[in-house]
Amino acid sequence: MEEVSNLDKLESIKSLQSTISKLENALSQMTNNGVNTTLVKKRLKAVYIGLAMLENVWNQSPHYYTQEDLAEARNVITGLFPSIGNSYAKSKTGSPQRRLLERRIKALELSIQAIDELSIK
Repeated sequence: MEEVSNLDKLESIKSLQSTISKLENALSQMTNNGVNTTLVKKRLKAVYIGLAMLENVWNQSPHYYTQEDLAEARNVITGLFPSIGNSYAKSKTGSPQRRLLERRIKALELSIQAIDELSIK
């Protein structure tokens, strides 16, 4: 995995925690409204796994995910990039929204690297 500064590590962990919070809120609202929650649940699980993999690689925190879980999480996270990229392209240079998206993209890229590293072992 690439060398990552402590600031980038902190920002990536905070970004994934924020993403988890947003997905949990979306899941709660969708459940209350009786809407299909399958996609949100998949994304939530994938981001949880991505965060766990970063914490495993950077802080040697244990994880209990199978290779199948890691492979599915990697696919789901990879599938997030087109929509995030579209939002990024529409955001204004220097805006808080663009900075948030930059951090989210970096965090997700790092989580994929961590998944790939742990999948090899």
